[in-house]
Amino acid sequence: MAGHLRILHTEASCGWGGQEIRILSEASGLIARGHEVAIACPAHAPIALAALEQGIEVIALPIEKKRLPGLFAMRALLRRRRFDVINTHSSTDTWLVALSCASLSDAPPLVRTRHISTPIPRTRANRWLYGRATARIVTTGEAMRRSLIDEYGFDGARIESVPTGIDTALYSPGDPAEARAALGLRVDGRVIGIVATLRKAKGHHLLLASLAAMGDDAPDLLIVGDGPQRPMLEEQVDRLGLRARVRFAGNQTDVLPWLRALDVFVLPTLHEGVPQALTQAMSVGLCCVTTPVGGIPELADDGESAVFVTPDDVDALTAALRRVLADDALRARLGRNARARRVAGFDRNAMLDRMEALFRSLAQRHAVRAR
Repeated sequence: MAGHLRILHTEASCGWGGQEIRILSEASGLIARGHEVAIACPAHAPIALAALEQGIEVIALPIEKKRLPGLFAMRALLRRRRFDVINTHSSTDTWLVALSCASLSDAPPLVRTRHISTPIPRTRANRWLYGRATARIVTTGEAMRRSLIDEYGFDGARIESVPTGIDTALYSPGDPAEARAALGLRVDGRVIGIVATLRKAKGHHLLLASLAAMGDDAPDLLIVGDGPQRPMLEEQVDRLGLRARVRFAGNQTDVLPWLRALDVFVLPTLHEGVPQALTQAMSVGLCCVTTPVGGIPELADDGESAVFVTPDDVDALTAALRRVLADDALRARLGRNARARRVAGFDRNAMLDRMEALFRSLAQRHAVRAR
């Protein structure tokens, strides 16, 4: 087991966001280290096309729902192909893999990565899933790990926090005017932005309300990403008379130029794990305004490397935006500190080192038991 590993990632989600980006980053990084990596997902999922574009093997399976065809397809795959370890990422694919493995005599170890801090129903089935069915649970932040231990009573020895790492050499500061010109944006004036899936929990509606409250002092707003809330947000933009100030950029394969175009990155999220877009924005050296929920306090310190505001509080968000937009020196200091904080931690190679070591350890242990 000293050589290459055969790793299967599974993803049932048909959305696009930080979770899918981490899977691709981890997969491509371990492929570059000589391992064999495949991603099992629905054929029409955005991650499938993105993986193929990066040269990652895609195994199309009907696993977007907890149904028998998906279970049978997953079980058939595991009987047909030998993997040293399986890394699941969403609830649905985790259940399908766990049940498939339970029905096989020599199934590979299962690693369940939790990217978000949504509640886990306290059922006997979930006790089995997070206990005997999984070899390890990986969280993307320490707060999520502590929650699984303290709130749910799961075995802390089997849970590891492995923060999502980014390429800090790639996500580096740039010239905002140059980035705006390349994107066809106005070069003058203030620009704030958010990069996130358009879900209610991300707080886009709060940001739009804050923009309206700023009146004539409001900056331009870039909304990068797509998702189920877009029709409601588009309607809110028109209702508040913000159409001239707001641009919906949709999903972007490369968010770097959009981040470099900003004066301030805003993420007024209500529930969170460890948001990858925030780590990217900090690495780019942006002043960031966000909320201290989930794993965000692990990323930044209030007043030092970001500005924290109370979740679901438009007045607090508006006041924070007015403050940072009016103070060039404050924005510059927060941006420098944010960049320094990201370079010092959350490095992509550190993430790859830890996941590779975990996979190798579990694969070696499984191989010994199988003898």
